[in-house]
Amino acid sequence: MARDIPSRASGSGRINVVIDTPAGSRTKFKYDEQLDCLRVSRILPRGSAFPYPFGWIPGTRAEDGDALDVLVLQLPASFPGCLVTVRLIGVLHADQREGGETIGNDRLLGVVDTPVNPAALADLSDLQEGELRAIEHFFRSYNAFQGREFNIRGRGGADDAMRTFERGLQAHATRSARHSP
Repeated sequence: MARDIPSRASGSGRINVVIDTPAGSRTKFKYDEQLDCLRVSRILPRGSAFPYPFGWIPGTRAEDGDALDVLVLQLPASFPGCLVTVRLIGVLHADQREGGETIGNDRLLGVVDTPVNPAALADLSDLQEGELRAIEHFFRSYNAFQGREFNIRGRGGADDAMRTFERGLQAHATRSARHSP
């Protein structure tokens, strides 16, 4: 399914994101690398739902060992497994604490960017402050429900998001090199 999807859309600066959880869903899906499919990870409590589609960038690795996470703004509809090209507009730098261990778990923010539908936003500064606070609140609440603390250390714009993406590519390449025969 996703093993051969490139991180970047061919011939463009756009990033490929595989949606695992659509907007409005209480069911969180997660990509299972061993089985190469999506599986149900958890069900959020009533009244909680993902505010935007949530997915990951193939060929990347975050500090938590998973692919880089992306919340895709301005995507009206999607489904699990859908491939979307995005422009990264920002990043929420965050730490996740569980069981006495703290790891970095940044959240990239992107917007749909296709040849027919160019990105409407270019940078995190283009979002209203209230919208950003709502997104941050969602991530804190989502993690609290799972017994984890989610602390946002700061925000970064499009350039910072691209640096996070490049680090994720390098981390994946390093891990792949260690695990190759």
